[in-house]
Amino acid sequence: MGRIEYRNHDRFLLSVDCIIFGFDGKGMKALIVKRALEPETGKWSLSGGFVKKEESVDQAAERILVTLTGLEKIYMEQLHCFGDISRDPGGRVVSIAYYALIKIDASNEQLLDTHNAQWVDLHHLPPLIFDHNQMVKMAKERLQQKVANHPIGFELLPHKFTLQQLLGLYEAIYETNFDKRNFTRKILALGILQRLNEKERESSKKGAFYYVFDKKKYKQLEHEGIKLI
Repeated sequence: MGRIEYRNHDRFLLSVDCIIFGFDGKGMKALIVKRALEPETGKWSLSGGFVKKEESVDQAAERILVTLTGLEKIYMEQLHCFGDISRDPGGRVVSIAYYALIKIDASNEQLLDTHNAQWVDLHHLPPLIFDHNQMVKMAKERLQQKVANHPIGFELLPHKFTLQQLLGLYEAIYETNFDKRNFTRKILALGILQRLNEKERESSKKGAFYYVFDKKKYKQLEHEGIKLI
């Protein structure tokens, strides 16, 4: 059987764009970069690039994330395909968007400087090129849906954290205030947190116990359909 070629079909470029979220203890942030190529050189953009012939779209997203942050095995999820005909003035480009969650202090600051990258509060996000603001909006909505039933929010926290820090994270993600007592009671009742014999004493003299997320315990309960919020 001879080689099959699609010569009579249109060809166009495929790219990936990454919405990278972080939490600085006060609010949710997104990592954006100053675009280094035409069109729209010098304007704020999400981190992205074209998919190479020898890689899958997932591999392209992983490559871009490692190149920008220096981090591997980041939590990453495919979000949506953006394929409006006129979305990119440089040509016909279809973009597969991903959102990723990282610990801000774990990223490589030197790499961020090299790529003119900056963490920006989601409430003060500047106009981004093309349809990138739409991508961020969709990613934020997906994150809010996901963290209600999956413990991916812990990807944004240090390994050990206080209940106040955990509460602050969920309040930042949902942009609302939760009743502290109810939140604490509910999250502890799940049994997916381990309390350490160590306290954080910078916030108060009495101090607050540190906790860690118990992945093994969560896996045991996952099939039951845990509701975190």
